[in-house]
Amino acid sequence: MLTLPTRRVALTLLAHPDDAEILCAGTLIRLADAGWEIHIATVANGDCGTTSRTRAEIARIRRAEGIAGAAVIGATYHCLEEGDLNVAYSKETIRKTLDLFREVGPTLLFTHPRHDYMLDHEQTHLLARGAAFGYGAPNASAKPLLAGSAIPWLYYCDPVTATDPYTGAPVTPSTWVDISGQMERKAEMLACHASQREWLRAHHGMDEYIDAMRRHNAERGSEVGAEFVEAFVMHRGHPFPQHDLLAELFGGRWQTVAP
Repeated sequence: MLTLPTRRVALTLLAHPDDAEILCAGTLIRLADAGWEIHIATVANGDCGTTSRTRAEIARIRRAEGIAGAAVIGATYHCLEEGDLNVAYSKETIRKTLDLFREVGPTLLFTHPRHDYMLDHEQTHLLARGAAFGYGAPNASAKPLLAGSAIPWLYYCDPVTATDPYTGAPVTPSTWVDISGQMERKAEMLACHASQREWLRAHHGMDEYIDAMRRHNAERGSEVGAEFVEAFVMHRGHPFPQHDLLAELFGGRWQTVAP
């Protein structure tokens, strides 16, 4: 029988506004519908996600988009206000991250994988993993520790290509979460980030980022016989929780389907 943790608080710490909507929003929707408190946090403020606006202008726009996307599921948006392409595992960002974790007290944490296509993502991975391990230490932050806070379950989101950028090898998930019933709300959340259509079209050569998100989740779904799936790798290092909470909550572990 599944025993839920005392605190049911999910936090995403990802690099940029819209990362959560692309990578794990379907799972966040399932958690929210199950009564979990949801927090969506970014380290950077998105100030380089434009071809025509100033840094301050696009940062204001992207903060509003982050708040709007989170509001679709009643979540709270946070930003550590670092600049795009400047995310670093430094004393200052470590302090900001520890303070955020003390304020939220996450039970369940999502972040980027250790290897990803962009260094902002990899540095965010370090910040999230470090804070998850240490935020409960009494002297880690001047902010009070919320009752029931503990080392959270930690899951790494899928890279957008589902491959390791250094080797090209496919990433093998530990956990699949069926989000077929949540895809339309996930797309609604991502559509809140309207400023990124122009940016992705100019910089990445993409004009259909919602369709690209759908394709990725459909490809992962085809591996396990579902329409749309978000895939994760669970962190199993000492002293993190060792049983797969997402699999227990949502039946999210299957044998892969043979090609």
